[in-house]
Amino acid sequence: MFLCALFLGVLSNAQNNKVTQIKNTVSQFSTSEKSIIERTASFESHSTLMRVLKAANLDKVLGYNGEFTVFAPSNLAFEKLSKITIDKLNDPKNKKALRDILSYHIIADKLSASTILKAMCRGNGTAKFTTIQGDKITATMNGIDIVLTDKSGNRAVIVTADSNQSNGVIHEIDTVFMPVTIF
Repeated sequence: MFLCALFLGVLSNAQNNKVTQIKNTVSQFSTSEKSIIERTASFESHSTLMRVLKAANLDKVLGYNGEFTVFAPSNLAFEKLSKITIDKLNDPKNKKALRDILSYHIIADKLSASTILKAMCRGNGTAKFTTIQGDKITATMNGIDIVLTDKSGNRAVIVTADSNQSNGVIHEIDTVFMPVTIF
């Protein structure tokens, strides 16, 4: 029990230091009256995400008055994908695959960074969350970073946490999850 308390204290302090650094540079990440989809549309760094959410008709889902957590890949995360993958994602005949990929980034619950950290403490350093696609994402720590891993072993780091919106929270991540069974 002592180790868990110590672990949570270290993680919370490390995460607080990182959040303080982020707050100094990104003032728009506070509680908002906008929905997740409205806020995503307003971020230039998420223009690719917004485009593909609309193409997959997930923009309607994220406009609802629910409780959602979106692990939002930035434009830089999408740029890591190969040209072939991007072309396949943009092909209208792959709309279902695109929807499955994007659904891997959404949890039907509001999970703040502190909620994720507490779940990891209760889980001896790991926590699992079910996406709306039906598969689990595993959260762990690497230094002060929260690292998310999909069922295929793909990893993404939360680079900006806790953009609270009227219907949930957005955490920006540095990688797009690509379940291997999609293509």
